[in-house]
Amino acid sequence: QVQLVESGGGLVQAGGSLRLSCAASGRTFSSFAMGWFRQAPGKEREFVAAITWTGDNTYYPDSVKGRFTIARDNAKNTVYLQMNSLKPEDTAVYYCATRSPGGVLFGDWWSQEETYTYWGQGTQVTVSS
Repeated sequence: QVQLVESGGGLVQAGGSLRLSCAASGRTFSSFAMGWFRQAPGKEREFVAAITWTGDNTYYPDSVKGRFTIARDNAKNTVYLQMNSLKPEDTAVYYCATRSPGGVLFGDWWSQEETYTYWGQGTQVTVSS
């Protein structure tokens, strides 16, 4: 009922930049939060960034803090991930996800896959040396 579509992935050189977009369509509802995760071959899915829809709170792991920035456009139901100073280790499939309002959250909820109820198909980001 909710479709998330990522775009903006591609091949860039180390030190370059990319901006990923994630647009929500289908049945619209008030989203509590949207997040980005990534997964490299043979690796577990890794939290990248999250932003709340009802506030200005953003969350990043140390691996991307200072290089990646998450932003939202509420009118378009779209979230962006600006990625600067890219490194080869950033190479992965990037997924966006969202969570509807409701329920009880605890701990570091923003970084937990279980927090999110809808996921996009992913977009490939490849960073060359």
